Amino acid sequence: MSNFQNKIEAKNRSILEVLDNKKYTVDYYQREYSWEQTHIEQLVTDLCNAFLDNYDPEHQRQDVAGYNSYYLGPFVLSERPDRRSIIDGQQRLTSLTLFLIYLNNKQKELGLNEAISGMIFSEQFGQKSFNIDVPERTACLDALFNQGEYTPPEDADASTIKMVARYQNICDAFPVDRIDENVLPLFIDWLKWLVVLVEIVAYSDENAYTIFETMNDRGLNLTPTEMLKGFLLSKYRDDNKRKQSNDFWKQTIIDLKVFDKEEDQRFIQAWLRAKYAESIRQSKAGSLNEDFEKIGTRFHNWVRDNLSRMNLAKAGENEFDAFINTEFRYYVNAYKRLRNAEETFTPELDSIHYIYQWGIASSLSYPLMLAPLKTTDSVDLANQKMNLVAKYIDIFCVRRSVNFRNFSASSIRYTMYNLVKEIRNKDYSELVEIFDKKLSEMDEQWNGFEWFRLHGQNGRFVKYLLSRLSGYVDGLAGENTDFATYYHATNGKPYEIEHLWANNFDNHRDEFEQLNEFNDARNSIGALVLLPRGTNQSYSDKPYTEKVEHYIKEKLLVKSLHPLAYENNPNFNKLISNNGLAFQAHAEMKMADVQTRRALYRQIAEQIWCLHEINVPNSQQRYYE
Repeated sequence: MSNFQNKIEAKNRSILEVLDNKKYTVDYYQREYSWEQTHIEQLVTDLCNAFLDNYDPEHQRQDVAGYNSYYLGPFVLSERPDRRSIIDGQQRLTSLTLFLIYLNNKQKELGLNEAISGMIFSEQFGQKSFNIDVPERTACLDALFNQGEYTPPEDADASTIKMVARYQNICDAFPVDRIDENVLPLFIDWLKWLVVLVEIVAYSDENAYTIFETMNDRGLNLTPTEMLKGFLLSKYRDDNKRKQSNDFWKQTIIDLKVFDKEEDQRFIQAWLRAKYAESIRQSKAGSLNEDFEKIGTRFHNWVRDNLSRMNLAKAGENEFDAFINTEFRYYVNAYKRLRNAEETFTPELDSIHYIYQWGIASSLSYPLMLAPLKTTDSVDLANQKMNLVAKYIDIFCVRRSVNFRNFSASSIRYTMYNLVKEIRNKDYSELVEIFDKKLSEMDEQWNGFEWFRLHGQNGRFVKYLLSRLSGYVDGLAGENTDFATYYHATNGKPYEIEHLWANNFDNHRDEFEQLNEFNDARNSIGALVLLPRGTNQSYSDKPYTEKVEHYIKEKLLVKSLHPLAYENNPNFNKLISNNGLAFQAHAEMKMADVQTRRALYRQIAEQIWCLHEINVPNSQQRYYE
């Protein structure tokens, strides 16, 4: 190997230097994109908070040059004459590409014209291609860049499916209320110039992979969980007790890691925030990290510094033993139940399943669900409390969404973290009273349905909303279909959003003078349904009067558009009368029909997202009184 091939270089690079008009390949065995929702949310939240810690409304763009830099970690390249291969770091660089695509779409939506696209794709020899050049991702990235959404085909690989989901997570996590059209140019400047990575370049694949292995395999760095365990066990004097507690702790961590390799840390952060945190960093320049942030980064140190708050300042072996074997055991068991309920529908924990499937930030929901629990609560009572909290979160976020209000972790963190303290250790009846009061005082009520519509960045929520509406109506009628049928489609064709109106402005000029008015009405929630993939495509260009003849073959919420749905159908007619739902057929679909349909959807939504459930099928019945 030549001296040149042995050369290794490491330099700080801004995101602009790393990505602008640069091309990278990814080896086949490294091509899987595996980031989960928690990873992308953490990236977006950390970047936004780091910027906002420096930002002041009086600042101009030139002031950004004085902001603090943010270090995003190293990445390793193999440099050859014909290519640059990413050996380590493609997860981060792919995620940054998704984030940049989102920012590019957001700035276009706001009428801005910042130079971002060169960090996403570039042109060489007359050919445009994405800077992270993986051919099987091109269709997905191209659609996200140009339309802001992408429906993966049935044979899509796991990486493409994850990229689409992570892009939606970015849409949900970005704090549009704090980084608006006035702030966004400054944020983009900061991101381009002051977010830095360390670029490590080797000039042979052999050296590049050696660096990769050295960075990932050498040493046995203790995790915060292991350091916390070591500190707690150091308080024991009885070797047998220490061994028993150590064995229990190790097995618990193994159980948690079945969910995710970092689940142990996620649980401990949620538990300590739920039960002990009192302060949170203020959203202004120069603010210091407080309880919530310190627990999120170095919870083992936070415990050492806050023993008095945990009633352990003067504690002996017995108290520390109880802390592990009573308190830790109780809350980790509750946490495992809620995590299982997220993945697998459980009737008594249904709201936990719903908010997880929708994608509500776990950094907010987990501390909230654990906060009211007490170690004296039975499993049934603890489950009822956790599900009631999840029900409130669901209602809160749905109301905000239909009113076009953001519910990203960064935008509602103060509201939710203050709520953690308010509901801590509360009885069930007290929780109901608190949530009732908060929902009655919310600015966002159900009148948002009047103007709510589908747009480029809320497709996931619209599908969630329509899936809940459809599944609820099916349940009232005793059908064997439910929310999962529409939202997951693990068996059969997945469901997709169908516009009742074809995208043909000329057919609606009798009601609309302007194209934008027609588009808003066409995307109105009252003009949307869910249909199986394929069926949706085959109907899409037909006028409504032709489509409706086919709708009689579909599920109940769609079928209800056709007059035959009401003939010789006692179950459906009984459903209507018993539940006071204003179903009616629509032989044609004018704007007045869309408004009527919209009112029906609102009526169903108010029954679903009500703290005190009523009019639900017996199989789903549970009362919060």
